Amino acid sequence: MDNYGPPGKLFGRQRPIHSALGGGKVADVLLWRDTRVSAVILIGIGAIWFLFEVVEYNLVTLLCHVIITTMLNPPNIRKITLQDSTAKYIASTIHTKFNHFLSRILYVGSGNDPKLFVLTIVSLWIISVIGSSINSLNLLFFGLLCLETLPFMYEKYEDEVDHLAYKLSWQMKNFYKMLDAEILEKIPRGPVKAKNN
Repeated sequence: MDNYGPPGKLFGRQRPIHSALGGGKVADVLLWRDTRVSAVILIGIGAIWFLFEVVEYNLVTLLCHVIITTMLNPPNIRKITLQDSTAKYIASTIHTKFNHFLSRILYVGSGNDPKLFVLTIVSLWIISVIGSSINSLNLLFFGLLCLETLPFMYEKYEDEVDHLAYKLSWQMKNFYKMLDAEILEKIPRGPVKAKNN
């Protein structure tokens, strides 16, 4: 390896990627351990994007056609029906994740972690620029495609990605030190006035 020191895990992760993604069926699908379900989801995402973007289907029209098709085949309705426990589990999971997301936003927005605050602002600004350049459907499709493929690719090439991320982080730290020494330190500052209490 280069003289960048020992690479750590991406985002300071200590656990394996499967448990970092929450373990269980969701992690199996995202890491393509259940290839049939993963492939069906990827094909479904592609088909929905094709219907909306290429064929220019309308959402209401598509929902009506799906319901008509389902009604024409009543035995399928019994297979689709969710049990109460499944619906409650889904609602509880969404509720928990949403509350966790809101608490993280509140934590970052309160200025408790200035580095994360700036990183979040920059990331949201970049996403807003990208969002203004392409339509929402393509952005959603690209995001889902990344969600479906990037964890699998990361797990497959974990050591290489971790080394590259560590190398990039090391280079960014050196660039910041150079920027600080060459430019920021040379900016004249006025005298600091003592506060009178």
